[in-house]
Amino acid sequence: MNLAIFDLDNTLIAGDSDHAWGEFLTEQGIVDAQVYKDANDRFFEQYQNGTMDILEYLNFSLAPLSQHEPEQLNQWHQQFMQEKIEPVLLDKAFEKLAWHKEQGDFILIITATNRFITEPIAERLGVHELIAIEPEILDGRYTGKVAGIPSFKEGKVIRLNNWLEDKDFDLVDTWFYSDSHNDLPLLRLVGKPVAVDPDEALQKEAAEKGWPVISFR
Repeated sequence: MNLAIFDLDNTLIAGDSDHAWGEFLTEQGIVDAQVYKDANDRFFEQYQNGTMDILEYLNFSLAPLSQHEPEQLNQWHQQFMQEKIEPVLLDKAFEKLAWHKEQGDFILIITATNRFITEPIAERLGVHELIAIEPEILDGRYTGKVAGIPSFKEGKVIRLNNWLEDKDFDLVDTWFYSDSHNDLPLLRLVGKPVAVDPDEALQKEAAEKGWPVISFR
């Protein structure tokens, strides 16, 4: 059994689930619309540029989770799945996941979006396991803080290596599919990197390294 790793946002889905959750919060009037939208858009631009401070972003993005009961958050998330995620699911992504399952591969999503947002999406996609940013939970409620190492840039490598400690996968035979230059540390680590609808910086690196470039769009 080999390991097939996928990034989530703009790879397996045609959008960014973290940014879409922020849009959902503003549209529902759950947060101060203009203030939150401006910050959400600014952080998204920084992510695309590779300049985002992940801890600063998490202080912003996890705060709304701490302000509401988990039951209410889960109700909103069900609506979010229908309104924001179902429309950006990709047939070709499901086909690639099915192909890996047919090969007997273990399918892992590793994402820089938090688990609250991504776990239901990972379940919808039918993958085996998820590594995501972990929002801290105390006494059954989100605190608005992050627990552990964020799975972002080099943090994805650290989290993956920690996950692999009690597993028998060989990174030489491991796939990793991603759209983003932010994932170059992990793409350079695996034996089978694949650029999926890549941004400009990843497109350039893929061309230089001879990595496959594919599209799920």
